[in-house]
Amino acid sequence: MLIYSIVVTYNGIKWLDKCFGSLVNSTVSTKILVIDNKSTDGTPDQIRLKFPSVEVIETGQNLGFGKANNIGLTRALDENADYVFLLNQDAWVETDTIEKLVSAQSLDYAILSPVHLNGQGDALDFGFANYLLNSLTPDFTSDIYLNRLKPIYEMQYANAAAWLLNMKCVELVGGFDPSFFMYGEDGNYMHRIKYYRLKIGVCPSARIYHDRQFRDDKKWDGLYAKRNLLMIYFKDLNKSLIRKSTRFLISQSIATLKDILRLRPKNVIIDIYAIVYVIVSFREIVSARKQAKQRCAFITSCQEK
Repeated sequence: MLIYSIVVTYNGIKWLDKCFGSLVNSTVSTKILVIDNKSTDGTPDQIRLKFPSVEVIETGQNLGFGKANNIGLTRALDENADYVFLLNQDAWVETDTIEKLVSAQSLDYAILSPVHLNGQGDALDFGFANYLLNSLTPDFTSDIYLNRLKPIYEMQYANAAAWLLNMKCVELVGGFDPSFFMYGEDGNYMHRIKYYRLKIGVCPSARIYHDRQFRDDKKWDGLYAKRNLLMIYFKDLNKSLIRKSTRFLISQSIATLKDILRLRPKNVIIDIYAIVYVIVSFREIVSARKQAKQRCAFITSCQEK
C-alpha cells in the first residue's frame, strides 16, 4: 500500500520539527512530499537538513494552497498511490493517526478527517468544533455520551488542514480548483464530492494538533473573503447556475439598497464589488463548472490516461 503525505509550505520554519517529526515517526510508512511556495525563511533547506527522507519541490513562486497541492496529487496519481494524506504546515499528527484513518477507510468516503485539537492539545480546534456541531450526523453526540463511538461518522464539512484522500475518488473528482488561491478551495472540493454522491467523514479515534489559534487571518477579511464566498456559491455543481444567479441578483440588490439607506459605506462597497465581480467572472465560473464535471478535473496528466 502506497500512501503519500503532502505538505504545502510557506515560511513555516517554526513548525518544521513538530510537523515533519510526527510524519517521519508515523506507525504507517508514507512518502513525504513538500511543495514549497517560495519560502523566504529557509524552510526548504531546513527540511532537507533535518529530514533527508522528505522530498522537497520548490515551485519558485507562491501558487497558493490548492494549486500547490495539485502538484502533489499529480505525483501520487502517477505513482498509483492508494491514499494521500494532506497536512497543513502548522499541524502535526500522533504516531497512529494515519494508521487509524487508513484502517477506518471505506470506499464510500472520498475524505476522512481526524479530530482536530488546538496546538496545546487541551481543546478542540475552534474551527473544527464548529464543523462538528453544524455538520455531523445526529447520533454522534449520543454515541459520545454512551461511549460507543463508531469508526466513522459522516459530516458535511471538514477543513483541509488534515485530509486522508482515497485516490480512487481523486481519479474521479480530481484536484483543487486553482482559481482559489487560499481559503475556499476545500469547500469547493467538498461540493464536488457531493456531486458524485461520495461522502466526507471524521474518524473520532484519530487526532491531529493544529497550531492556528493565534494566527492573524484579518487580511483575508472584506473583499477577498467575499470573492471566495462567491466562488464557492456559484461553483457548487449541486445546484442550478441559473437559479443561483437569479437568487443572488435579487438578494444582493436588496442588501445593497438596505446598506445605502442605513448609511453603511463599507458594506455598500462590498455589495457593489460582489455584483461587479460576478458579472466580470461569469464566463470563468461557467468554464470552471464545466471542467469540474470532467473526470479527474484540474489534473491534466490524470485526464490524459
